[in-house]
Formats: sequence, structure tokens, C-alpha cells
Amino acid sequence: PEEKSMFFAQRDNRRWSDVWKHFGFKVVHGSKNNELDKENAVCKLCLAAVKYCGNTTNLRTHLARHHAEVLAQKQLPKSPEPNQTTLGNFLPFTSPRAQRITESIVHFICKDLRPYSGVENTGFRWMLHTLELHYKIPQRVHIVDTAVPKMYDQVKKAVKTSLNAAQRVALTCDGWTSRATESYITITSHHISNDWEMVSHVLQTRAMHESHTGSNIADLLKRAIDERGLQDKDPVIVTDNASNMSIAAELAGMMHFKCFAHTLNLASQRTLKLPAVQRLLGRVRRITSFFRRSAIASHVLKEKQKLLNLQQHKLQTDVTRWNSAHDMLQRFLEQQPAITAALLSNEVRKNEKDISILNEGDITAAEEVVHAMKPMKIATVDMEEEKTPTLSAVAPVHAQLIQKLQESPSDSNMTKEIKSAICQDLKKRYLDEQRETLHVCAALDPRFKALPFLSEDERQAVYDRVITETTRIEELFQVIQYLGLTKQSNICSEFANFSDTVPGAVKKLKTPENQAQEEMARFKDTAPMPIIKGSNPLNWWKERECEFPLLLNLAKRYLCIPGTSVSSKRVFSLLRETLSPHRGVYLLLITLIRFFFYTKI
Repeated sequence: PEEKSMFFAQRDNRRWSDVWKHFGFKVVHGSKNNELDKENAVCKLCLAAVKYCGNTTNLRTHLARHHAEVLAQKQLPKSPEPNQTTLGNFLPFTSPRAQRITESIVHFICKDLRPYSGVENTGFRWMLHTLELHYKIPQRVHIVDTAVPKMYDQVKKAVKTSLNAAQRVALTCDGWTSRATESYITITSHHISNDWEMVSHVLQTRAMHESHTGSNIADLLKRAIDERGLQDKDPVIVTDNASNMSIAAELAGMMHFKCFAHTLNLASQRTLKLPAVQRLLGRVRRITSFFRRSAIASHVLKEKQKLLNLQQHKLQTDVTRWNSAHDMLQRFLEQQPAITAALLSNEVRKNEKDISILNEGDITAAEEVVHAMKPMKIATVDMEEEKTPTLSAVAPVHAQLIQKLQESPSDSNMTKEIKSAICQDLKKRYLDEQRETLHVCAALDPRFKALPFLSEDERQAVYDRVITETTRIEELFQVIQYLGLTKQSNICSEFANFSDTVPGAVKKLKTPENQAQEEMARFKDTAPMPIIKGSNPLNWWKERECEFPLLLNLAKRYLCIPGTSVSSKRVFSLLRETLSPHRGVYLLLITLIRFFFYTKI
């Protein structure tokens, strides 16, 4: 107080800035007439000395850097009644209205992965002031230390409740590296709810400073399972084809499936290694890169697109994955007339003479590559669905791809090479044990239950395994019920009278095996679900819970397993763009909140 009393705002006949409300000059110690030190202005908020050069530039910069909230309040529109909102006019911090607004701010930060500093930005504060004049924005420290952790705890409890209700939980796991070269592992869970909805949660995104060996990843998986109490959920895991992930799953004692999208990518990469395809991609890549770096060529291309009534799509350049090479060729063929016209124009030719157009043979080759790889592209897109079962589609799609990629007499040499390369790789994927499980999963999907891609003996073996597993689960439920630990779930009371509605039914106590056999027979006789876009097998099962009370338990255990690890990849694809060293810990916390309910929000 004594020091602040020594500050005097400069008062003269000139019009002085509002900045001087927060600055003053200090009295020179020992001066007779209270002379002021006008070489340095002193901030009344932090007592820092700021060089004064006759204008307020340095002073305003100091406020912006160290007291942004003061500068923001100064720029807010004034209330039409009093010149300033007094403390008494603010909404109480504990009022329902204030709490809802604060929760909305936290939701905005978490949902959109915004930095905490956003609450201090002038535009954000101005917007909230306009929407609610009497709301006082919490300080950043409150958001960081209180509001976000509170939401994290709430969501964590909700996720625990959700996972406890699951019959089985499947996990996806993937490792990635941020732009700051920090390594992370993301683990995502998947299960089917009591309402037959596919539910996914991000269980954790952890920094992994040690080597990504199978042993270290296995330890991480075990800790994640223990922390979430998933030991009795018979967890299975889906990862890419990396050897360390396979070792980790084995050491963790988990059934392991390899990401089908990654499997398709590995098989398709064989195409990109063919000499003829490599040469073609090199020529196309040179042209697309030229248009991307040349402003003149890009402008001419747009003009030619308009002239030829083509969609004004930008050209694409491939990166590491095969589908980007496919998309580059497909876009090139779409815009080929405009590209040729642009490359032959005088405006482009006078600046670049080394770029040559593709000849008819090259265009034909590009069309053959796109056509040959089209089935792989369609399969990859379909397998990235997250709200419907996908593991059940792996075996049928795998069989269909091999069939579609068989050589035909009309195929060109390039097409034959492409088909042969992909087929050879696909045929060696999935071991016998994995293949059997994939077949059971397909048999429980009403779209594929007829198993047309298998022989008669193979189909019967799969159906027998379904009956055996269904019987085992029912016997376990009966034992638990007998011991009084729980009651068997998902059995409709109407089914108890099923024998009264079926002619010739024998009214006697049936064994679980008899029940499973009868349900399986009815299930096979039921009309298959049409394979159309948007169809969801889970809805089919939901509508027939009463008809198949035993089979549905097995269906939930298998259909919850995703066919790809896309969920974990999508998390780090977003995080890689936003994660930085100075806010990594907090951002990961926000990310967990955002993606805990990313199928719900």
C-alpha cells in the first residue's frame, strides 16, 4: 500500500489512454518536490517497471503479456446502466446458472480439445459477457485444478458402471508418436450394452518412455485391465500386425485378432512394389506435385475445370498407405482432361517445360490399377465402421476378396500381377484358431449366418461349436443361479411358454444342450438379414431377444469384438495435431474425457 501510494498517473492537458489506469510513475527517492521518474512506468498490478518512451506501446504490451484478463475486461462492451458490473451484480458461483455455464465451458474445452488458455482470450470472454452479463468467468487455475478433474471423475465413474454391465469387453491398442517425439499407447474398450448398442470408451492414453517391446506393452495391458476391473470380462484384443503387439497379447494371456484394415493395407502394399506400378505412380506423383507447388499451374487447372464442367477437386498426392495411392490415381483420372489441357497451355509451358503428360498407355494402366484395387478400397472403408459389428464381416469379406481377385482371361498383364500379389498375401493371413473364431462370429451375424463361403462340413462344424459354447454358458448361468449369486439375465418370460405355442412340443424339462440345439435350428431357418448399407445386426438381435434367449448371450460375446483397431488410431490421429510438450498432461486428461463417451456425445 505504501509503495502504491507513491504512483501518480500522468495528468496533463493531452487526452491520455485508459492504460494509465494501471500505470504510474514512481517518486524519485530523496527529491525535494516529489519529482517523478518518467523513464520507467510502474505497473500498479505487479509493481514491475516498464520502459516508457513517450507512448503507451510498451505499457499495453505488458498488460497483454502479464494481465490479459485486465485488458480483456477493458475491451468488453459496457453495460447500458452502470459503467461497470459490480461484484454484487455477478451470479453467485454456486448458483445453478453459473454452474451450468462453467460446465459448458469445460465441455467445450474437452469436446473440441481446446487449450486451457482459451478462457483468457479476449474474444471468448467478450462472447460470454454478451451471452450472460452477470457471469464471472473462472480463472484458468480453477478450470485446470478443479473443473476438468471433476468432470474426469464423473465420466470415469460412468464408464466403470458401463463396463460392469458388459458381458464381454474387447480392447484395441495402438502406439503412436506425437510431433514433440513423445511416445504414447492408446487403449480403447468396446462392448454391447443391454440395449444392444455398440459402446466404446478410451480407457487410457499413456506416455511410454521405455522401449515398445512386447513385454512392456503386455505390462501396460495388464495394468489397464486391473485398473478397470476387466479380469472377469474375458477381454480380447485387436491390434495391428506388428510382432511386438502379438507378443504382448500372448504374454497378457489374451485372445488376439489382427486389425483387418492393416491386413488389407499390407496386402495392397504388395501392389505398390510392382515395377510397372511404381513407374506409373512416379509419373503421376510428379504431375500432382507440380500443380500443388505452382500457383500459376493451379490457377490454370481451375480454369480448365470450369471450362470442361469438371468438379473443382484438388489433386491428391500419395503418402505411405496404399489407399492414398489409389485415391491419387482415381482423382487424376477424374481430372485427366483438365490436367492435360492445363499442361498444354501456354501459361504453364512457358514456365515449366519438363513436365510431360501421360500417354494413352499410362492412362489405361492407371485405370487398371484403380479397377483392380477397388475391392480392397471398398472393404477398407466398410471395415472402419464403429457402431456396428465388424469382426463378423472379416471371414466373409476375406473370402470374397480372394474370389474377386482371381485372374480372368480378359485381364491384362498388369491386372494379373496386381491380383496375384494381393491374393498371395491375403491367403497367408489368419491362423487356423483365429479362422475358427472368425467363422463362429460370422455365424452369429444374421447377415452371414448361412456361411456360404464354407463347405457343408465346415459349416456344420461351426454350428456345432456355437451349440457347444452356448450350452457351456447356459450351464454356467444355471450353476450361478443355483448358488444364489445372480439370476440368469436376458430370458423373457414369454419364452417359458414356448412349448405351448409349438405343435408337437414335448412338455418336459430340457437340458441346456437341447435348448441350444433347438435355438440353433430356428436361427438357421430364419431368413437372413439383407446386406444393405446402414443395416445393423444388433437391431436384429434386439428385436428377437425373446426368440433366442440362449444364443443372444454368445452373440454379445462375439459381436462386440471390432475387426479393426481404427478407434485407437482415430484418437492419436487427432492428438498428434494438438499435443505439445507444455500441455501434454492436461490435454491427455481432456482427451480421455472427450473420448470416454465419443459414441454418445
